[in-house]
Parts: sequence; structure tokens; C-alpha cells
Amino acid sequence: MTKTFVISTVEIDDPIIALDEIKSQINLETDLLTNSIGIISCHYEFVISGVAKAVCEALPFDVAGIVASPMSDGTQADSLLLTVMVITSDDTEFIKIVTPSIAENASDIIAQSYKTATNHTGDKPTAIFAFAPFMPQNSGDNYVNVLTDISEGVPVFGSLAVDDTADFSNCFTISNGENHNDKMMMILTYGNFNPKFYMCNISDERVSDESAVVTKSEGHIVKEVNGIPVLEYFDTLGLSQAAETQYAMSMLPFLVDYKDDTPMVAKIFIGLTPENHALFGGIVSEGNDIHIALTDKNDVLMTTGKLVDQILEENPNASGLLVYSCVARAMAMGVEQYSEMELVNEKLANKLPILMSTSGGEMCPTQISDNNAINRFHNNTFVACVF
Repeated sequence: MTKTFVISTVEIDDPIIALDEIKSQINLETDLLTNSIGIISCHYEFVISGVAKAVCEALPFDVAGIVASPMSDGTQADSLLLTVMVITSDDTEFIKIVTPSIAENASDIIAQSYKTATNHTGDKPTAIFAFAPFMPQNSGDNYVNVLTDISEGVPVFGSLAVDDTADFSNCFTISNGENHNDKMMMILTYGNFNPKFYMCNISDERVSDESAVVTKSEGHIVKEVNGIPVLEYFDTLGLSQAAETQYAMSMLPFLVDYKDDTPMVAKIFIGLTPENHALFGGIVSEGNDIHIALTDKNDVLMTTGKLVDQILEENPNASGLLVYSCVARAMAMGVEQYSEMELVNEKLANKLPILMSTSGGEMCPTQISDNNAINRFHNNTFVACVF
């Protein structure tokens, strides 16, 4: 048996008031089953004020997650919100991992942390929830790829932290109230926990039929497309001036075709390097086909609405829903930045406990077969885990 509670507070300054609000939403003596875990999203101001730490310390189980803005607890969407999803179960075990610094040798450190945590079980987890800070020197694809390899195909779901500062200086991960700008958090699930995963990004009609080939790249830095410098390629699309600012390109994600019959994955342009190479939000490898797409508010709401309808129809007995939606989708809302979250809340109508958070990069499987997941790192995507 699994139960899910979503608890939240908008009290950003006073830990005592915040704890009173939190404790009024869950009875820590009677509501919890044998094993519990908390997944947190909050604005970084809750970290700075000490409220996040106080809330985590008051909860009698491990808590892990990210700084984000905005987010939703199913009844309200706000930038200044702290939300914890509590998953409690009699037949599922949760193991929390905090890695050492991943500022260097991230893949090796993540792999070793996973191996150390799983040595005593001898079994594969049923799922991995992963949370990482935003670090320009690292690619979220590396995180996903190493976890897929070391776990032998366990589904990976999670998010990079994202804040609302100009330089993303407060993109922390959170573990039991402690915040980190260079450590990954993981939650491994064992036992009777078999989540389903959903994703959407851009409707098909908004994706260009014409593709281009990445002919020179290094990780998430693209140097040449179709055999010409990437800036010249942007010029053929009329985007050379737009490429000077990340915001101007945020509505024009690129879809990467891995040529392996899996769904294309959205990657967003972050900016130009001093060498006029293109820095993307995830790895774009040499030989990949890319398609430019156009997103806007209407398309975000349409794709999200259809997916939520599908989730509700296919999972009438679910106990919880965890959602991460790329911050670029919130940017597409313009002054109505909460519209996507409000649409989700309206469709759920309190039928299912939900934590929905903006994301600096989404981790979610695109396919699962024979207990082997094809995990991808996404941008400009709405990803959902229902359990």
C-alpha cells in the first residue's frame, strides 16, 4: 500500500509559522506507513531564510529535491512556495543518496555513489529519482547516461534545479534541509513501486520537416551544422541576431533525432561561447539530425492538457503525480507564467496529489521494455511520473 500527501507553505520568513502550516496538513503520528520519503521543491528564499531547513528537520524521514520557481501543490501555483510530496508505503523501501561534489569527474562520482548505496541490497531498484544543481560545465545527459549504464536500465526521473536570478546563482539541490550547488541527490525505490512515465514537448505540426545534421560538436557545444559554422547555420534560418540572447531563442527549441526509433528530444539553445559556438541545454552529438521547432503559450497549454487527460484516463487508481516542466514553458506563458500549472490543477480537480515544479532540465524515460529504460535528458518538456 502506498499513500501520498502534498504539504506546502507560503510562509517564507518565520520557521515557526511555516511548521504550524505544514503540521496542519499531515499527521506525522498516524498518516505515515512503514517507509516514507519526501520530495521537495521551493524558492531559494526558503533556503536562505532557514524555513526549508526547519521543515525538513521536523519531518521524520529523508527529504531530497531542488530549488525551483514557480511550482504548484495542486491547489495553488506560486513562485514563493515551499512544497513537499510525501510518499509513504508499507511495501516500498526508499534509499537517499547524496554524492560528493560533481564539479569535476561527475560521471565517475555519480557511478561510485550509486554502487556504494546499492552494494548492500544486491537488487536493482525499481526507479531512480535524481536531482542536480544547474552547472554550466556539466550536461544533464551525462547524469542520465551514467545512471542508466550503472543501474542497467533502471528508469531515471527528475530535474535540474532552476532559480529566478539572472545568473542562476542559487540553483541548489536540497537534502534534509542542507543545500548544495555542486552535489546530486538520488532516491532509489525498492519493492512494490512501479511508476509510469509520460512526456510532451511540442506538437508535431510545429516541428520543421527539414532537418540539419550536426557535423561537429563537443558534448553540449555545437560547432558546425551541415558542414558550416553553427552561427552561419543560424544565419540561414534568420536567427543570427536572435542567437545573441538566450531569451530570444527560448521559443525555438531544437528536436534531436537519435535515429533509433525513439521519440525526438527537445534541446534549448543557452547562448554563444566566446568562439561563437552554440551552447545547448544537453548533449547534441555529431551525426544527430536536428529539427527546429516553434513553441508558444497555446501550444504549451494544448500539449499539456492532452497529456494530463491521458494520465487521468489511464491511471484511475494512482496515488500520486510528480511533474517537472521546463522553465522555457513557463517563459512561453509571458505575464501569465502560472497558466500551465493552473491548467493542470483545474484538470486534476483534487483527484490526485501532485507536486509540479519548473525545471532547469528534465530527466525522464522515453521508452521502457523488458525492465530496461531508455532514459533521456530533455529541455522544453513536461515530464510526469505517476504511481
